[in-house]
Amino acid sequence: MRAGADGGGRTGAGADEGGRTRTGRVRRRTRQRLAADAALLALAAAFAVPLLWLLLASVDTQADLRVRVPGPATLDNFSAVLTPDITFTPMLNSLLLCGSSTVLTVACAALAAYPLSRYRSRLARPYLLTILFTTCLPITAIMVPVYGLFVQVNLIDTMYGTALFLATSQLPFAIWLMKNFMDGVPIALEEAAWTDGASMPQTLARVVLPLMGPGVTVVTIYTFIMLWGNFFVPFMLLLSPDRLPASVSIFTFFGNYGSVVYGQLAAFSILYSTPVLLLYVLIARRLGGGFALAGAVKG
Repeated sequence: MRAGADGGGRTGAGADEGGRTRTGRVRRRTRQRLAADAALLALAAAFAVPLLWLLLASVDTQADLRVRVPGPATLDNFSAVLTPDITFTPMLNSLLLCGSSTVLTVACAALAAYPLSRYRSRLARPYLLTILFTTCLPITAIMVPVYGLFVQVNLIDTMYGTALFLATSQLPFAIWLMKNFMDGVPIALEEAAWTDGASMPQTLARVVLPLMGPGVTVVTIYTFIMLWGNFFVPFMLLLSPDRLPASVSIFTFFGNYGSVVYGQLAAFSILYSTPVLLLYVLIARRLGGGFALAGAVKG
């Protein structure tokens, strides 16, 4: 009887210990989940607070660095910045510079990525590593010789010269991205097009690029966003005030002795961000379409 009792007691103790272990694990997982949620909330607040300040300060004529609800909300800040000298001309300059540079970058990246993706060579890997290395070079390290070169060839203070250099600065990473997307397009589709008499340029334009539409969209959006926020290059290469883009003209809101017109700065910042948001909204639907290559290969 004692043996049975002892066995039953040990069994009950083991069950209690196992239950406490499971309870401890559940509590530990709960604490870890709560800690992760708290960290995510703190990170979200770090991004949300500046955006909240931007929205509130844009409708507050007495805005400062504090996040506060304005007493009388007004659109006077937008009325003050919606002028040709402050907003319209710089925004048009930005669209011309960034739009032309983006088109040139995407076109050259596609032409450069095609042979890297389709042909095998001993120089392909060193070339790709060189491209990747050039993406790590800071733009400030090469601006002095670029400025001297632009002076010598009379490209300083020209829109097309600045657009050309902006496109060149984004080209290495665009080639790297484009090549990775192009690797996902089956070469069997190109061989079928060659059988029908298509040339390589026709195959690239009519077969490869349409099938990698999401990839081209990603490269386009990334390139445009990086160029849209570029301050240093147009600041160095453009001298005339009527040719400066919005990324440089925003500096005019910072006055002497540290004075800043925060309300107008917030209103201009919202207007300045609008083209990028519109670009993303208009073409982001292509990102979810996928490549749909399986059906194309079967067909």
